[in-house]
Amino acid sequence: MTPAENLLWLHLRSGDMAAHHFRRQHAVDRYIVDFFCAAAKLAIEIDGDSHCDRAEYDAERTRWLNEQRDYRVLRFTNQAVYESIEAVLGQIRAALSEPLS
Repeated sequence: MTPAENLLWLHLRSGDMAAHHFRRQHAVDRYIVDFFCAAAKLAIEIDGDSHCDRAEYDAERTRWLNEQRDYRVLRFTNQAVYESIEAVLGQIRAALSEPLS
């Protein structure tokens, strides 16, 4: 995992987030998502510099996860994780509290 993924993983495994079972580097068909909560059907992706050249691939992967698996996907940049971890966690908490479709 990248340093940003490690930082988020620490938060997902502690405090109120620990009540949700997250997996890291979880395989979903032909894709690997950074973090996944099966009960909430939530995938979380942390996009670093390498994702700048992969915007089309990432968009297609998100579309597939939404349409084929009915998963919600949250994407955050490394910078957001480093500089605004509480805002990132707030968005994850909000997604976890939303009812499933």
